[in-house]
Amino acid sequence: MTFRVMLRMEIKPGEEAAFEREWHAGTGAVTGHPANIGQWLSKSTTEESTYYIVSDWVDEPRFREFENSPEHLEHRSKLHPFRSAGSFHTMEVVAHIPGKAA
Repeated sequence: MTFRVMLRMEIKPGEEAAFEREWHAGTGAVTGHPANIGQWLSKSTTEESTYYIVSDWVDEPRFREFENSPEHLEHRSKLHPFRSAGSFHTMEVVAHIPGKAA
């Protein structure tokens, strides 16, 4: 089963473009890990200055290994100054049904 991580980040108003640039600059820290399946950045259409970062992993133990790695800690430290609040959620994907457009 795929292990999914979702971060909800409220970004300080006016810092959105800088946050997006820093996120893009550091994606290799996540997607470069051999257990990472992919990562997405989404911006809320209903909550101002709110982003969702979703990443998929081959399993939870490998994600936890990454979570405590120097690469992740450095990447996280570069994003933290933009954040005013947020939350962290983990889950297992139990089903995936591709849509017609896929």
